[in-house]
Amino acid sequence: MDRLKSMQVFVTAAEQGSFAAAASTHAITPTMVGKHIRALEQHLQVRLINRTTRRQSLTESGQLYYAECQRLLHELHNAEQTLQQRSQTPMGTVKLNSPVTYGSRVLAPLLADFLTHHPKINVELTLENSLVDPFHHPTDLVVRIGELADSSLIARPLGSYELIYCASPDYLARHGIPNSLASLGDHACLGFDFGRRRASQWGAPTAFDKGQARLVANSGDALLAAARAGAGVLFQPRLLVEEDLAQGSLVQLLKTDSPKPAPIHLLYRDNEPPKRVRVLIDYLTTTLLPKS
Repeated sequence: MDRLKSMQVFVTAAEQGSFAAAASTHAITPTMVGKHIRALEQHLQVRLINRTTRRQSLTESGQLYYAECQRLLHELHNAEQTLQQRSQTPMGTVKLNSPVTYGSRVLAPLLADFLTHHPKINVELTLENSLVDPFHHPTDLVVRIGELADSSLIARPLGSYELIYCASPDYLARHGIPNSLASLGDHACLGFDFGRRRASQWGAPTAFDKGQARLVANSGDALLAAARAGAGVLFQPRLLVEEDLAQGSLVQLLKTDSPKPAPIHLLYRDNEPPKRVRVLIDYLTTTLLPKS
């Protein structure tokens, strides 16, 4: 007889206390339940169940075998569930939080491709520059730029974030080219509102901090437009200004004094996230990490 089926029938009979109840659960006859139990006893060469006309009870060997059958059937169930989940099409909504510039310039185009390949997954992309705590925020994934504090969050690298200085040729013609970080204090600096962080924490002079910069905004695109118009020196990520640099509408400054590129990480809470989240994690890390 099918030994796995016999084990399942034996466990049910032991738990429910009668062959009739086990027969009902497995949609077989009580006689067939008895055959399954006897087949196990013959195979093991031990008695598993003491049977009388009024009641049944597990023998000592039966108690040991029952515990092992429970364990094995539980492990088998878990293995089947894992395989089924891996084979199922992921579906549902993934909530992704990102800094504004990185989210709009890098993630949004990638998400368009991701959604094409995963038609049953939706993504809610929230762009904000404040530091979000995934443990207290309704989000699945968080993109964090900068060095990470120690935490129990899981972090996957996504590359690096290069911040550079630049200005328009018109501004430089009128005000001269800064030749050191210290000389930026004599220029009109366009400061970004980093929320709780200051520009100087990213390696820029304090001239870019709120209260000292000539123009402060919480939008990189707004500062970019101002820099193009000759308003001052910009300190922003290369990914925001690379087209302007290529076209000559902006000129990079102080190349050797630019801060070290900051690491970018994808943060999440659980080692085993839902499959809809896992496929997006795998997609972003595979797509964004430099190929070795």
